[in-house]
This record gives sequence, structure tokens and C-alpha cells, in this order.
Amino acid sequence: MIILGIDPGSNITGFGVINVELGETVLMDSGVIRASKVGEDHQLRLKQIYDSVCELIGIHHPDLCAIEMPIFGNNPQSMLKLGRAQATAMLAALNHQIPVTEYTPKEVKKAVTGNGNASKEQVRYMVETILSMEGGSSVTMDASDALAVALCHVHRGGSTQKAHSKNWAAFIKENPDRIK
Repeated sequence: MIILGIDPGSNITGFGVINVELGETVLMDSGVIRASKVGEDHQLRLKQIYDSVCELIGIHHPDLCAIEMPIFGNNPQSMLKLGRAQATAMLAALNHQIPVTEYTPKEVKKAVTGNGNASKEQVRYMVETILSMEGGSSVTMDASDALAVALCHVHRGGSTQKAHSKNWAAFIKENPDRIK
């Protein structure tokens, strides 16, 4: 199962793609989506996030999207923008018929480090260790947070098997691209 993890942000959105097969988790891709400050037009940044997530979906064909949800903040405007960025990424996945699962920051940290109050550095270290990434600290904090969200889905017992169709008619309806 291919899982797209997303750490949403209105300026920088982290992404991570992992493949889970037969109990083995393999890193496929990670990075960030930098929404340019096009005249500070927030709507255009959201479009950049949407288009970039759609492009990632087209490249990797994930089976599921795991996304971190914003919990609280001191600045209501910042929280509103963060919520919009999260909704934009979710909409991109849902428009491609990819199920979305949300996790709180504490759930993500606890699943990856064992400590719901872990620092970003601790999360990045554990992500690099779990995924056998060489080079140490080669991944940005935003990308490691996104990979942690994807790993959280696996560690929290989220589905890592594709759902089986009830019958052949259902399979054909659910997978028109697999029929020749």
C-alpha cells in the first residue's frame, strides 16, 4: 500500500510517500511544496498546494492519504490559513478517490517516537531511523513531519491492505483503469 503523508502549511507543505508491503516500509519520496507569496494572495497559494498534491498523486498513485490536522494556535488568522491548506490537500486526494485519514500532532509524535510531546528533531531522527535514511538530517523538518504522519497511519494500525471487492462486478466498477 502506498501512503501519501502530508504536513499542511499555508507557506510550506511537507509531503512524504511510503510503500508498505509484507510488513516492510520503504521510502518512495519526500519534500516540500513551497507556495510562493504571489502578492500575498492566499487563494493562489491554495491553488499551488492543490495542483502540487494532484501532481504527486499522479506520480505515485497512493492508496491512502494521511494528513496532520491543525489543533490550536495563538493567532486565529494563522489557524484559518492552516485549516484551509489542510482542506485543500484533503480535497485534492478526495477528488482522486483517495481516502483521507487525519491524525493529531500528538498522535503522530507518539506513534513515531513513543512520546506525544517529542521535539521536531526527535521526530526527524526517528523517521530517518525507521526508514533507514542515510546521511542524517538530510530531510527537512516539514518533510520528516509528513513522513511521520504516513508512518503514524501504519503504526496506529491503519489499513495497509487494499479493500477487497465483494464480487467481480464491484471490482470492475471500483477499478475501471485495470480492465483492458
